[in-house]
Amino acid sequence: MSKPETDPHAATSTTLAYYDHAAEAFRVGTQDHDVSQNIAALLRHIHVTPPFTLLDLGCGPGRDLKALTALGHRAIGLDGSAAFVAMAKADTGCEVWQQNFLALDLPSAYFDGVFANASLFHVPSLALPQVLQQLHATLKPGGVLFSSNPRGDNQEGWQGDRYGVYHDLDAWRRNKEVGNTKSPPQSNRSRISLLHTT
Repeated sequence: MSKPETDPHAATSTTLAYYDHAAEAFRVGTQDHDVSQNIAALLRHIHVTPPFTLLDLGCGPGRDLKALTALGHRAIGLDGSAAFVAMAKADTGCEVWQQNFLALDLPSAYFDGVFANASLFHVPSLALPQVLQQLHATLKPGGVLFSSNPRGDNQEGWQGDRYGVYHDLDAWRRNKEVGNTKSPPQSNRSRISLLHTT
């Protein structure tokens, strides 16, 4: 895993092709994962009256979209994999957008929260500041970006046909600050919260 110079677009395209090919196996392998603690962490940091408008970034086959909707919120999914988008739409009935993380087209100040569970670690480090700024811009004032990612020692590269970046906590904190650089005054600003998992 030592290819930090890989072109971000090539890394993303190859990773998405992997997920398109392995979509059903991925769904079966992750459908019973319990991420309720991550969902709860996002929701408890949003300080407006529910129901919330939420973006499930990297929604995959829709497991978390289903959970967010069942809690009474308006959840919209986003994934770069065409196979995942089709699955998520069929399984949840939710609105799901097919977008590459490196070419996001998101409405401004639209979401109360963004749930990025095990998805942003696929964004090459060269592209991550731009992606975080775009996610920050799609949050309403006071909105929250929750991101949970595998922990590492700042390794970046390939695991088979999937590209991943495994930051340590300090690196994530630096990225968080980059994502917050275009913030309005503190009283109105949205927050990027990055949870570091093992």
